[in-house]
Amino acid sequence: MEIKEKEDKVQQQYLTFFLADEEYAVSIQRVKEIIEYTTVTKMPKVPQWIRGVINLRGNVVPVVDLAVRFGLQERPVTKTTCIVIVEVEQDSERAVMGVIADAVNQVIGLAPEDIEEPPAFGTRVRLEYLFGMGKLGKKFALILNIDSVLSNVELLTVSTLQAATVDLQMEASASAEDQPEAT
Repeated sequence: MEIKEKEDKVQQQYLTFFLADEEYAVSIQRVKEIIEYTTVTKMPKVPQWIRGVINLRGNVVPVVDLAVRFGLQERPVTKTTCIVIVEVEQDSERAVMGVIADAVNQVIGLAPEDIEEPPAFGTRVRLEYLFGMGKLGKKFALILNIDSVLSNVELLTVSTLQAATVDLQMEASASAEDQPEAT
């Protein structure tokens, strides 16, 4: 019993980042890496909030624009814009995705008592997308439930997107092999 109480009091680490002048946080356990914003290849027939895909060390990684996902306008790319590579889990399946952030801020530790329930009003984000609000001195960071933000429907879209991209890559390499060499 005493060990359980100690575990409940342990701080959790969160990566905080800015998006449309709001500070958000995601569990550091879900963050794989942070990369500089790079060329994102647009894909046809995907939701507007899926910006496209990137090649991350030979892997196709979908990139999600959370601002658009949350109903805001697409944010311009600046020198601080980056892509946070996160791992999402739904129904025991894992997917790696990129999330566009206007800027990454810091890694913070929050104890359970530092996390408040989100109010039913005043946030741009649907309540089911939030774990809570982390106290950062006199302000708060909205702690995202990344699995909920990128739920089953989105993962299905992403799986289809990845499969289509692999098919396109295979077709492109096959047609390149079929081309006669120039003499």
